[in-house]
Amino acid sequence: MLCDLAKLGMSHCSDFKNSFVDMSHFLVTGGAGFIGSHLVDLLMEEGHEVTVLDNLDPFYPAEIKRANIQAHLDKSTFRFFEMDICDRDGLKDRLGKEAERKPFAAIIHLAAKAGVRPSVEDPVGYHEVNARGTQNLLEFARSFGIEQFVFASSSSVYGVNSELPWNEEIGVSRPISPYSSSKMGGELIGHVYSHLYGIRFIALRFFNAIGPRQRPDLAIHKFAKKILKGESIPVFGDGSTGRDYTYVGDIIKGIRAAVEYEGSRYEIINLGNNHPVMLNELIERLENVLGRKAVIDRLPPQPGDLPLTWANIEKAQNLLGYCPSVSLEKGLVKFSTWLQGNS
Repeated sequence: MLCDLAKLGMSHCSDFKNSFVDMSHFLVTGGAGFIGSHLVDLLMEEGHEVTVLDNLDPFYPAEIKRANIQAHLDKSTFRFFEMDICDRDGLKDRLGKEAERKPFAAIIHLAAKAGVRPSVEDPVGYHEVNARGTQNLLEFARSFGIEQFVFASSSSVYGVNSELPWNEEIGVSRPISPYSSSKMGGELIGHVYSHLYGIRFIALRFFNAIGPRQRPDLAIHKFAKKILKGESIPVFGDGSTGRDYTYVGDIIKGIRAAVEYEGSRYEIINLGNNHPVMLNELIERLENVLGRKAVIDRLPPQPGDLPLTWANIEKAQNLLGYCPSVSLEKGLVKFSTWLQGNS
């Protein structure tokens, strides 16, 4: 299902208006990753100057991330810093020179330690990077007068919540994983800096992103590789869990619109697809796209996993003109084409 305008009571989806007429300078953290590299592609295509900060975390192979940005490395309007957002002094010294050379129009903060399940084993590390690292970047923004800050939050902050579909007004005081609590921490820190220092802070709660360059640890990528090899796929639980899958290109449009947003100083906005798909159904659709049957290895449910994610996207449509346009089937086809061309 795409954006259900009738359900939302809206007649159309508007495109964002590009207020950055001249070439602007953007800082993208995590810009060599799955979502970040697609955003970098768009900003470069628009003619902007882009500085990427990424520590090439070994959560998955660094060569994958380097390949994501390879096309831009020799361009004069692109700069890459292999740095950690926890290195506060490094941010000030190295990125500060970039800000002094040409001020950043916005910080788009996508860098994070990723994954709900791994966070259960490393709660301290996740808090350090995702909460404290976000504060380091906000402090950098305050020091160098950067007024626009877009933050990648997560649908995991909603926890186990029966008030469906999830809208941004629902209370999120009961996280069930260190990852989700670290993302909540980032949202709260952003509110402080918005309130005290006038930084416009837009937290985008991403739902499950699919498409080319998807991280190899994510279910669709992992399942597809194993199905193509004839190996069994690990399925935790009975397959009744549901996820709101959103094509990466639609998410990028939402991020881009958030960079332009000037309507208020602080907002939390869902970027999803308004349509959950059960895991068993996802596997069937993936089988159809790949032309292979999956061999399923049933395993116990994992701690920290949510039974269902489901985005209410009305606020994103109202504030950002956001409307997902790529169906799950088309997204899986695009992903499969990319995967088989890069294996």
